[in-house]
Amino acid sequence: MPQKGKLLIAEPTLTGDVSFNRSVILLAEHNAEGSVGFILNKPLEYDISDLVSEIKVPLRVFNGGPVEQDNLYFIHKVPHLIKDSIEISDGIFWGGDFENIVELLNNGVINENDIRFFLGYSGWDTFQLDKELDSKSWVVVPNTYSSDLIQKSSSAFWKEEMMELGGEYLIWSNAPENPNLN
Repeated sequence: MPQKGKLLIAEPTLTGDVSFNRSVILLAEHNAEGSVGFILNKPLEYDISDLVSEIKVPLRVFNGGPVEQDNLYFIHKVPHLIKDSIEISDGIFWGGDFENIVELLNNGVINENDIRFFLGYSGWDTFQLDKELDSKSWVVVPNTYSSDLIQKSSSAFWKEEMMELGGEYLIWSNAPENPNLN
């Protein structure tokens, strides 16, 4: 059952979708109007300092999803430092005062273990995610990492989740991303 704070793990058979193939997504919102999430394991070639000239720290930016890819989003675990944050769950927060973040990053008060930046987000209309779950596109799992999710997620995250799911998923953990190249 999808709900805010859970993780969506792309089924190994979800191969035709470039955005979501081998994705691990944190659901930041799930309600009657739809769902919003951020892909955790698709780093881009950019650092935040490439996109926001006021930030002098080279933190990697991630592809959050195919919607509004010209907008910057962020999750973090320091609501006591970042005003106007919204709790997703388990110590993970979304948004907040961006000027505050610039200052905290530049002064070394927060770092890549505290915050994750995304270009774009993943979005589903009402019942769209439910339909994708019915068609076995995603596995829903709890976020067992709590706020450590920010430093946990990397490009190997999907493979690690496949191994944790075990059973029939174990074989997929070592399969090539593009079977045609096998």
